[in-house]
Amino acid sequence: MADQAVVTAGSAHSADQTRLPVVVVGAGGMGRAWIATVLRSRSARLVGVVDVVDGAAASALADLVPEESQADVRTGTDMLQVARAAGAAAIIDVTIPEAHHPVTADALHAGLPVLGEKPCAATLTQALSLAGHSETTGQLFMVSQSRRHNPHLREAGRLARELGGAGIVATRFSRAPHFGGFREQMVQPLIVDMAIHAFDAARVLVEGTPVSVTATSYNPAWSWYDGDAAATVVVRYDSGAVHTFEGSWCSPGAETSWNGEWALSCPTGTVHWDGEGVPVTVPGAGTDGGGGQDPVPGRAPSEDALWELDSSLEVFCQAVRGRGEPDSEVHENIWTQAIVEAAVRSAAEERTVHLSEILDAALEAARELDRADGRSSALEQWDAARSWTGDAARSWNTVGAGGPAV
Repeated sequence: MADQAVVTAGSAHSADQTRLPVVVVGAGGMGRAWIATVLRSRSARLVGVVDVVDGAAASALADLVPEESQADVRTGTDMLQVARAAGAAAIIDVTIPEAHHPVTADALHAGLPVLGEKPCAATLTQALSLAGHSETTGQLFMVSQSRRHNPHLREAGRLARELGGAGIVATRFSRAPHFGGFREQMVQPLIVDMAIHAFDAARVLVEGTPVSVTATSYNPAWSWYDGDAAATVVVRYDSGAVHTFEGSWCSPGAETSWNGEWALSCPTGTVHWDGEGVPVTVPGAGTDGGGGQDPVPGRAPSEDALWELDSSLEVFCQAVRGRGEPDSEVHENIWTQAIVEAAVRSAAEERTVHLSEILDAALEAARELDRADGRSSALEQWDAARSWTGDAARSWNTVGAGGPAV
């Protein structure tokens, strides 16, 4: 994939002095993280907070927004009412995955571009449907995959390209969090809620399109999760590259970074990244055999580089204003969701799952979903669920800072 330059706070400030008015939908833990992100942004300003639980939005406002600014932020339980009253120009959807489809579709049809938290939607079918709604409305829908906005990950990709490109990518992830709540009750907590980050990050590091997934999942005897808290997943790409993810959410002791540990094997050397610091290159010794040379550190990010949520928001704001296309726009991000869905099916059915198989089935289901909804027929024009990669599919427009007609 083409590299995306790391955005800096200085360039963001000089690029546009007028901040994009946004409404954050969802005032839970992650919603509050996004509220804080908007409050410190130089390109967005908070004009509304929405949550279906009465009083939750107001509580988040009181806890996070300075008292002198609270009067400038609307709250409520109805997204479109708050957006109209606040003069919003965009939505940040931080609802639960099951709500992503209705919230995002309603916003798009109201003329509001959307920055959504991962996953794109609760199912691959709904994700494809949202791609169609984005095409029909001409509005941007970008999915925030925060890990791909880590400057160290981008540097690892640059180093791999200098070594001829990553052909073998290995991720080891080992943590032991006691979340409580829904994660400990999920059937596939690790693959669905955590490994999605590694699958998406690998797509930054390797060339090509994912074509098949083979997964094995299991739950150690000591695990405190109801579902499978450990898994090994192999993702094959049409370029010949292979990504292997080996992870566990119930391995106390020698834990990895939340980003995992990465090894990228390339034609002329290896890139190592511990998930926290600057990645290093270990050049090969050449044709005479023997071990590699001494590790060479990569480039450290600039002091004003934006990271993860901050960078994701900045990229979104610039895209809304017509300054570039985000590499996690809905059509592109669907590949990541397809990997997750294929991994879940592969583990359940104990076989390799080809993405073409699940994508085409999801397209037919998405067409039925959209026919029942009646607002979008864009998917009827797709020959197959792998046809969205052309530029014609990504025809969303830009929205000015003055706010849409909602």
